[in-house]
Amino acid sequence: QVQVAESGGGLVQAGGSLRLSCVASGSFFSINAMEWYRQAPGKQRELVATTTSGGSTNYAESVNGRFTISRDNAKNTVYLQMNSLKPEDTAVYYCRVVLRTTYVAQYWGKGTLVTVSS
Repeated sequence: QVQVAESGGGLVQAGGSLRLSCVASGSFFSINAMEWYRQAPGKQRELVATTTSGGSTNYAESVNGRFTISRDNAKNTVYLQMNSLKPEDTAVYYCRVVLRTTYVAQYWGKGTLVTVSS
């Protein structure tokens, strides 16, 4: 059984910062990609940032230069440092983990709400 849990969301003023965390727990051999998505009210879920087991990272254009994704492999944890937050960053942020058990599978967390006030 694999579980993925996000934390760190909350209410912040525009221009502020938040740090999200996501930890994968349970029985698996290795973690491949760890990714952050977000879904704003009335919009589709979109990819925010991704990091691979090799350490490469990619960002959505809308957050590039403001958000930083990082991972601690020893803790099976991925972080999303969000700076210079804007009201349009308001969304539920989800963590997606691609990992290997006896096969490769993806797991999603339940999400954490980030609200940026103007």
